[in-house]
Amino acid sequence: MRVGIIGASPDRGWAMRAHIPALRALDDFELVAVGTSRPESARQAGEVFGVPLAFADASELVRHPEVELVVVTVKVSAHAELVRQAAAAGKQVYCEWPLALSADEAIELERIAGGVSAFVGLQARYSPGMAFARDEIRAGAIGRITSVRLSSTRSKGSTEAVPGWTAYTYDQAAGAGLVEVLGGHALDLVEYMAGPIGRLTGHATIQHPRHVVAETGEPIDVTAPDTFDLIGELGSGAAVSAHLHDGEAGVPATRLEISGTEGSLVVDSIPAADPSATQLQISEYAVRRDGEPLRIPDRYRTTADLLPEPASVARLYQQIATGNAPTFGAGVRIHRLLQAALTE
Repeated sequence: MRVGIIGASPDRGWAMRAHIPALRALDDFELVAVGTSRPESARQAGEVFGVPLAFADASELVRHPEVELVVVTVKVSAHAELVRQAAAAGKQVYCEWPLALSADEAIELERIAGGVSAFVGLQARYSPGMAFARDEIRAGAIGRITSVRLSSTRSKGSTEAVPGWTAYTYDQAAGAGLVEVLGGHALDLVEYMAGPIGRLTGHATIQHPRHVVAETGEPIDVTAPDTFDLIGELGSGAAVSAHLHDGEAGVPATRLEISGTEGSLVVDSIPAADPSATQLQISEYAVRRDGEPLRIPDRYRTTADLLPEPASVARLYQQIATGNAPTFGAGVRIHRLLQAALTE
């Protein structure tokens, strides 16, 4: 499958950090085009990544006959227009999470993309540890689920001075803060592991109200919450709770505890050398049942696991190749849950 990535900055970003290494490691995909917002950076991206086609106009990339799958890795505010273009061109599309700025916009994008294969970047579910734990639960290892508890922290915003390119994420209107990004990945993971959520209430706060741009000292108007607490029930009646926060000054980590009538499973993130690589959606995990470590069978491993950080993204691409990746419908579901949690 021939891929074109919109948002392939040659200097930094999620495309450079995860998507491009993942695609290079997979035999089912070929990166043929990159796109950025400026001619100079597009040319540089083509050279740095060794890609023959480089565009400063996203519509040219989308329409190019060599591109079969359009990958959108830009700011959330630009997702809708790029998805519309991809769908109009009849191209498959993979849009990073968050899918949209709101649940209503996500619903509209699902409608627009109805005639093409459209996938969203909810990749936390594909960690070998999570997949193994899910199968254990389904096999009855802990009986009927009675409670699900999730805790996840990120190092983002742990210092007052933050990189300028992250400044927009502290603006709630940008749709790329803790609630949308980590909250979305968390809810998708809970449902994937334990079943549909039936009722949910959330509470978000700002604990780090002051940040400045590291390069200039310019103050940032922080409006995006950096803590998010959720409480509710699964459709089965089991209790659900989650605590998510940014600004972790210690070691960021994720722990998922699932208790049942016959035991419990605990899934813990394995710390990475780079704290920014220890995030719910990209971490690797270890599993314990009733306090005892479990070995994850080799059948849960794929060639993606030979990669370092982008392994989770590579696994999602592998799911696209088999037609089993999360669709825009899954994205709509998570946007609706987030909206409901914040309006209860």
